[in-house]
Amino acid sequence: MTDTDSVSLQFDLEDTGRMLTVRFMTTKRLLVAFVTDGNFLRQDQLALAAAASNAWNTEQLNPMLSVWDVRGPRPCLAGVCDLPLTCRVTQTDFDALASDWVERARQMFTRCHQVFQL
Repeated sequence: MTDTDSVSLQFDLEDTGRMLTVRFMTTKRLLVAFVTDGNFLRQDQLALAAAASNAWNTEQLNPMLSVWDVRGPRPCLAGVCDLPLTCRVTQTDFDALASDWVERARQMFTRCHQVFQL
């Protein structure tokens, strides 16, 4: 899906029956990849989701997972990666980086689903 502000791609999240949606968008300074599995959290899952996020981020030493929009009516788990817009990478290098983001997101959401039942 594309619009004037973002581009979204979907990937099968194997072993969970869910789809990953990766949405690329820009801010004034960053290219941001926002990743979700489309699963909204219930209020009674927020603490467990925060614990799962903390565990993942600590183990990976690369913060990526968060509980997104906890004040909204439908919070979710979200992975967020970014690059400065001023960085220069070749198309091949960007493709490899984006593939790595998607693979890490697959692992992250599969673990949240299988281990934490989120």
